[in-house]
Amino acid sequence: MIKAAIFDLDGTLLNRDESVKLFIDKQYDRLHKFVGHIPRERFAARFIDLDNRGYVWKDKVYQQLVDEFEINGITWEELLQDYIGEFKNNCVPFANLIEMLETLKRKKLKLGMITNGRGQFQMDNIVALGIENYFDAILVSEREGIQKPDPQIFERALERLNVSPNVSIFVGDHPVNDVEAAKSVGMIGVWKKDFQWSAVDADFIIDDLAELPLIIEKVSVVEEQLF
Repeated sequence: MIKAAIFDLDGTLLNRDESVKLFIDKQYDRLHKFVGHIPRERFAARFIDLDNRGYVWKDKVYQQLVDEFEINGITWEELLQDYIGEFKNNCVPFANLIEMLETLKRKKLKLGMITNGRGQFQMDNIVALGIENYFDAILVSEREGIQKPDPQIFERALERLNVSPNVSIFVGDHPVNDVEAAKSVGMIGVWKKDFQWSAVDADFIIDDLAELPLIIEKVSVVEEQLF
């Protein structure tokens, strides 16, 4: 019987692609006097390209943008601070996020989260989504000193939840950092589909978070039949 569900954040619970689009559009308006000489679509597209879906920290992104677009009157450091302070106001959840968490809590599952990223920044986004109180353990890589796909961060989460890997599932969008890494420590790996990859070796695949409670129920029934 499944006793715990652990989640990735970006691309799994937080629709980061849509959040970034919303943020950069609002930043363009907010700082128009500094970036207005750049066409809106070009500024947004270049930011998204340099951001590389969150795998490049924004200090490098803004340094590149300031250089390429000859932005004057505002420094890359100030642009970065605007990102840090404002991104949380643009967090877009995936559909059925709260409903799914409510269902799992009603089923008495322990809930955890493991996310790579900056500590306060990621916590601000979690709070903005209104989901922090659903989780029994939240591990952010900067604060933990280790990051996915290191198996230690998965083992640490399981330890904090006081559950064994074989009765736990991990849900994430990255084939290696999430699914493969979770499976390597004995967890059930669930891949939340992402257009960037086509073939992923996962135990289960979901398009929508609403599918997850059904998968957990299915696994639990199968295990009961076996034992």
